[in-house]
Amino acid sequence: MFKLIKKENRARRGEFTTVHGTVQTPVFMNVGTCAAIKGGVSTKDLEEIGCQIELSNTYHLHVRPGDDVIYKMGGIHKFFNWNKPVLTDSGGFQVFSLSSLRKITEEGVEFASHVDGKRIFMGPEESMQIQSNIASTIAMAFDECIENPAPYDYVKQSVERTTRWLVRCKNEMARLNSLDRTINKHQMLFGINQGGTYEDIRIEHMKEIAKLDLDGYAIGGLAVGEEAEEMYRIIDAVEPYMPTDKPRYLMGVGTPVNILEAVHRGVDFFDCVMPSRNARHGYIFTWEGTLNLHNEKYITDEKPLSETCGCPTCRNYSRGYLRHLIRSGEILGMRLCVLHNIYFYNEMMAKIREAIENDRFGAFYAEYRDILDKRI
Repeated sequence: MFKLIKKENRARRGEFTTVHGTVQTPVFMNVGTCAAIKGGVSTKDLEEIGCQIELSNTYHLHVRPGDDVIYKMGGIHKFFNWNKPVLTDSGGFQVFSLSSLRKITEEGVEFASHVDGKRIFMGPEESMQIQSNIASTIAMAFDECIENPAPYDYVKQSVERTTRWLVRCKNEMARLNSLDRTINKHQMLFGINQGGTYEDIRIEHMKEIAKLDLDGYAIGGLAVGEEAEEMYRIIDAVEPYMPTDKPRYLMGVGTPVNILEAVHRGVDFFDCVMPSRNARHGYIFTWEGTLNLHNEKYITDEKPLSETCGCPTCRNYSRGYLRHLIRSGEILGMRLCVLHNIYFYNEMMAKIREAIENDRFGAFYAEYRDILDKRI
């Protein structure tokens, strides 16, 4: 399912084949938490701007509209009219973010819905059942996303439980994929490496879950407040123990520079709300650095967001007009800026893939590492 085409040092160029199409890696997954990209961007827009794979969230879709509704509608691909791969997050991060409302046991987690306060129980089996109803291409294993920092002993016990949960996820997915009623009988499972910022726990956990021969492996529990250098240190520690013949996914990351650094360290898959969230507030990613549309110097600026960009927004609208829309709170401004930022992220990944193919990723990394972190 995963073919490693080329390597330059640790940077990897690959292809990941799924029942819903082949993904060229490294890849950025565009985040549509509730089966929609915030900012009024449709799946037809995603196709136009080069998106390969979309990510939605198990917990949010379970709460609204209900995974049973999506099942009755024929699965998420039919539900939001998208014929390419979809990855669903397991709900584990929501358990982390709803920490004041949860109770964790060996069986799973009971917590309160953020919508109506209704008590919800979710364990490995429930997470797999919900994701099977959604019929995503890739399901993520149910885990506990540990707070950083957290006591060593708690992290160790939590990771051991996450490993036990992963075995239950694998068994339940095998059962679900064998049922006649299942929409996607080829649903894949990715396991998640946890361990906070403790290298020894991270390494031991990666060794353990690698034995399960899953479809892919993720590094979770990072980009939750720690310094970027801490995140890179953990990737450096874990990467040598990740299977080379499976895709590697760094969850919830990140800025263009974070992605560049992680590709440099051997990561293949990424997702983050940053391009759409920042765009809705007027923060724009370009090949010259980050642009803040709120700056007064753009009031009468007739140039596009980026003169080297081919996105629909840059082909048709000026910085001055887009600044006006954002400052006025117009939905159109948010939509146009989100289109640009998502286009930029996907173009960045295409340029990274091309650089690895042509043995010049090192030069690409050296050229853009500082530029992409710059504020214009």
